[in-house]
Amino acid sequence: MASVCFVADPESDPLERLMSFETAEQALSTYELAQPYTNALRLETVSLGAAVALLDDLSWYLRRTIKEAIILEPSISPDEWLSRELAKAVREELITPDETEPLLMVYGIDDGTLAEPMYAERRHDGSIPTYDLREVDDTLVVRVSENAFGGISPR
Repeated sequence: MASVCFVADPESDPLERLMSFETAEQALSTYELAQPYTNALRLETVSLGAAVALLDDLSWYLRRTIKEAIILEPSISPDEWLSRELAKAVREELITPDETEPLLMVYGIDDGTLAEPMYAERRHDGSIPTYDLREVDDTLVVRVSENAFGGISPR
């Protein structure tokens, strides 16, 4: 099972924003929706392919209402999410799951809200730099492509 998470701006409710469109509401009506953070909406799909297909189907609505759409595929990592672009590249076998590791977007979790992300590169020992944009309760790690860094590798 893969999870999809829709992340909105910190002051926004993604459920309210997505459900304002009838077609998006219909597409999401078959899923059990959860709100793990005040500005995020989560659902489970049967596979990475189904998750990517759902995001493709909702693309028009996501561009207008959501800041990021991320996917958690436990066979790749049990606790690190993939950006939509990276998940699609893995599904289309353009990259291997191992190639998704180096570049990261780390969200701070502050009072149940996903705060602004910090972009970072995984250290050589595999560790993740500490979130330093502000004091937070926890973090959520998302693996991203070089495009998230403006197409230029930080290496």
